[in-house]
Amino acid sequence: MLTPRRALAVASVILTLFLLLRNTHTSEPAVAPINANSPKPTGSYSDNKRIQETAPEPATGAEAPKAVSSGIASAIDHDGHVALAKKLKPQIPIGDLKAQPLRKALQYTFPYDSEGKFPAYIWQTWKYTPAEGEFGEDFRPAEASWSDLHPSFIHEVITDSVASHLIRLFYAALPEIQEAYEALPEPVLKADFFRYLILLARGGIYTDIDTTAIKSAVEWVPAEVPRNTYGLVIGIEADPERPDWHDWYSRRIQFCQWTIQSKPGHPVLVDIVASITEETLRRKRAGILNKKAIKSIVEFTGPAIWTDAVFKFFNNPEFFDMATSKGNITWQHFTGIKQAKKVGDVIVLPITAFSPGVGQMGAGEVDDPQAMVQHAFEGSWKPESERHIGG
Repeated sequence: MLTPRRALAVASVILTLFLLLRNTHTSEPAVAPINANSPKPTGSYSDNKRIQETAPEPATGAEAPKAVSSGIASAIDHDGHVALAKKLKPQIPIGDLKAQPLRKALQYTFPYDSEGKFPAYIWQTWKYTPAEGEFGEDFRPAEASWSDLHPSFIHEVITDSVASHLIRLFYAALPEIQEAYEALPEPVLKADFFRYLILLARGGIYTDIDTTAIKSAVEWVPAEVPRNTYGLVIGIEADPERPDWHDWYSRRIQFCQWTIQSKPGHPVLVDIVASITEETLRRKRAGILNKKAIKSIVEFTGPAIWTDAVFKFFNNPEFFDMATSKGNITWQHFTGIKQAKKVGDVIVLPITAFSPGVGQMGAGEVDDPQAMVQHAFEGSWKPESERHIGG
């Protein structure tokens, strides 16, 4: 029988053992935990471990470069732009979130960590999932290529109905985002909007269903560029030198949006989501949100507005110290580039990377070492006048 005296003795022994074990563990060197249940960073475990081990220590004292603002040193890219120091975001009570301007509300809801890891997600949208017979045999090899080259990634093909549920979940605190998405009159507009929304909220890779992965995302950016120095990877869709380029494209340099890799919360995504939301709701209030009024998908949700958002970021004094810059970043900084170019925390890949095999504008073939993905285009090469909802 366990008497009170014996119970006290047993408790004393257990307490003594606990203290001894705790002291033993705390005397050992700390070991960084491995979170096996979280999405893995882009790249293999050994690859990321190598980057962490070889990354240079932050400069201190006299070696530290002069910061543009307090706290973090600035980074200079090849065009003389100086990236402003990362600022701490103020705390905003949830009750006051709706009173904030949309961009500030998005920044608060999806904070951006430029030094964080790329989430190992691959997002695609289509009418059907690969498990359904209606999925389409033409798309199966392209869809499978992403899983084959990224076996540790979470790969999701999102249908229209599931996309609506995800947006309601991720943007529950921002009803105007939900309203704008549901108000878009055509599936193609919603598909465009969804890619920005899902990357802003969760990050990873978005790629169109008719796009084939040629190389793993680990190989997209040169290995000598540390992954903690960039948060957005994009490619060039068009770099037309012909004098009538404006008959075929909206912009002299046009960035593609059929494949985008991003960390969640990137400022370019904040801006484009806010811009599409504001314009959609403006048109809805004015009664002009319909197929007849929206003649150009490219300008409304497609690569034109995407290109504008990227250039807007490059020349935004909120993110760059323009006083030290050699001038605005324009299409001239990217025309004819043959290797990846870094501006701030954005990597722009040459046209061969995401547009190989087009036979023009200096793009290499599909077997070119710089070819990363191949897009089927599905009408992207039509003249601008033909690329609208009714065409």
